[in-house]
Amino acid sequence: MKILITGGTGFVGSALTGRLLAEGHQVMILSSRGGSGGQEHAGLTHLPADTSRPGDWQEKVPGQDVLINLAGRSIFHLWSATYKEQIRNSRVLTTRNLVEALPENSRAVLISASAAGYYGDGGDQEKDESYPSGNGFLAEVCREWETEARKAERKGTRVAIMRFGVILGAGGGAIATMKLPFEMGLGGPIGSGRQWFPWIHLEDLIRAFFFLLGQDVHGIYNFTAPGLVRQKEFAKTLAEILHRPAVMPAPAWIMKLFLGDFGRSLLQGQRVPPKALLKHGYSFLYPELRPALQEILGG
Repeated sequence: MKILITGGTGFVGSALTGRLLAEGHQVMILSSRGGSGGQEHAGLTHLPADTSRPGDWQEKVPGQDVLINLAGRSIFHLWSATYKEQIRNSRVLTTRNLVEALPENSRAVLISASAAGYYGDGGDQEKDESYPSGNGFLAEVCREWETEARKAERKGTRVAIMRFGVILGAGGGAIATMKLPFEMGLGGPIGSGRQWFPWIHLEDLIRAFFFLLGQDVHGIYNFTAPGLVRQKEFAKTLAEILHRPAVMPAPAWIMKLFLGDFGRSLLQGQRVPPKALLKHGYSFLYPELRPALQEILGG
């Protein structure tokens, strides 16, 4: 198949691109970064483009069999007013431009990213894919992001939306960010640690993507592992596997004082099971946290 990926040089995009190429697909990456994310392959084309703006890149959309929409600035950054606008525009405007480039009566498949942040701060309430959006900046962004993706259905496109939990894998993502302080003995829970921590192993994310692609399904899917944990349990398990203590909690007031709105977002949690994936028969390779972290860290 001919497959176009926005944000294809990121942590998820690079892993997914490698798997698609290995299965013989033709892949075109659209990314604001230079180069091809370190991958060279006869079936790979890289097109530098600012997908948050209309441009010549939109001419590549018609004729594609599958569109994978992963574009988005990292949220792991101080949220100034300017950066919050970049977070929003990189997701919402990219998706809008992608959908506008689709021809009428399209037979393409659009598989678009979103995030568990859609639910806002969910507290202890378990929320499956049927629950409405919550409050807060990330919830607003996810709501607009998904709205733009669903507009592709009007053109005949099959749309599946992946609400990612925290993605755990080797070589990047959340583990790369969190590993160092734990190795230095400075790791611990964030705030009270009672907030729910939705997560998914990168390998399950990729396998679930192929599952959606092959099942001819559409709609919303929580890309989270069934083994739901609180943030405190995540920190404790990570520390144990690294053979380090987890006794340095980051108090809520420090998170708010030094990290502002981003710090407040880290104090929130979502208890979101992958109900739709399980209903359609997806079987997780890493449903529980400890085996997932052991595979990633070799513990």
